[in-house]
Amino acid sequence: MATPPALTFEAAVTRPLSVVFRTAGAWEGHDYTVEVVTVRTGLDAFDVVVDFRDLEAALDRSLAPLQGHLLEDLGLDGPPALARRLLAELTPFVAAPARLKEVALTDGLGRRLAVSA
Repeated sequence: MATPPALTFEAAVTRPLSVVFRTAGAWEGHDYTVEVVTVRTGLDAFDVVVDFRDLEAALDRSLAPLQGHLLEDLGLDGPPALARRLLAELTPFVAAPARLKEVALTDGLGRRLAVSA
């Protein structure tokens, strides 16, 4: 009998974030749900994809200086740059064999912007 293929699992962590940025000269403030999605083949010895304590702590550290601030003042030119920055900052906190799959920002209207690893 053939060995069944290994299953791939995903798990996500979410946090709220409020930021301000400029669009066409106008100020825009948005409340986002930041979603960090991880993936791995199989599960670890505790039947989880990643240790969420480490990932949540890293995400909280990354979001704290952004909360309520103008993205431009932080060297970011808008939500896509914010998502790319979070992806780069959080990737080292996902231990192999798991990996960071994507970081997504979803606004109050349900519009979702995702950046994949």
